[in-house]
Amino acid sequence: QVQLVESGGGLVQAGGSLRLSCTASGRAFSNYAMGWFRQAPGKEREFVAGISRSGGSTDYADSVKGRFTISRDNAKNTVYLQMNSLKPEDTAVYYCAAAYTYYVQVTTGRYDYWGQGTQVTVSS
Repeated sequence: QVQLVESGGGLVQAGGSLRLSCTASGRAFSNYAMGWFRQAPGKEREFVAGISRSGGSTDYADSVKGRFTISRDNAKNTVYLQMNSLKPEDTAVYYCAAAYTYYVQVTTGRYDYWGQGTQVTVSS
């Protein structure tokens, strides 16, 4: 079992930045590829960014490429999402997820554990 706790969400103006963190407890964090997803009201949960078990490989949704950066610190059992140049359409609940595999995963069904989510609101 892996427990994931997100933090760092909040209210920010368009063009601003936020850094989300997700800290894991339980089984070995370094055995899991990690991902960030988001869900806006009335919409399906969508992939934002993912990182491989070692941190050597990453992937991003087209909508966030060049603005968001995912990283991980296996010594701290933590994955981060640095979000720059935020837009109102980035407003959503952001979820951290863990997949028991080496490679980056982009679909929700590939993930085994989920956090409770953190709200990000970008005002125009």
